[in-house]
Amino acid sequence: MSTRGSTSGVVYVHSSPSAVCPHVEWAISGTLGERADLKWAAQPAAPGQLRAECNWSGDAGTGARLVSALRAWPMLRFEVTEDPSPGVDGVRYCFVPVLGLWHARTSANGDIVVSEDQLRALAARSRGGESFAHGVDEILGAAWDDALEPFRRAGDGAPVTWLHRVG
Repeated sequence: MSTRGSTSGVVYVHSSPSAVCPHVEWAISGTLGERADLKWAAQPAAPGQLRAECNWSGDAGTGARLVSALRAWPMLRFEVTEDPSPGVDGVRYCFVPVLGLWHARTSANGDIVVSEDQLRALAARSRGGESFAHGVDEILGAAWDDALEPFRRAGDGAPVTWLHRVG
């Protein structure tokens, strides 16, 4: 039974060298089975870099496939979200060159979901309040948010392209 179109999400390419932009579009197109014609704009937070974003719809797991395709260019800064769908949690992925990849499950409103096992492990290894707070920041991806926030703000008001997976 096909679940085509069962979920949707957004690809945010926060910064890319101009020479890599066509490759990014090709990677997104190949993953979604539809030509991605992104509207690239200057990224004020990184002079000489470009940014773009597109909404997508497709099968559950498409977000992970998009991330796999985009990781071929380690100089990119990007985020990929996948909305929850029947029987499948939502997910958010963030990639920053120095930090690498971070991901977490998300709720229907986009909040990070922290599992019971994650909390138990954090409590067991924490040696006090400061250690626990640092562990919470790690689970919530605070370092990635801090690194990406200037790039997110610089993209406010940028055009969005809608893409739908075919076939």
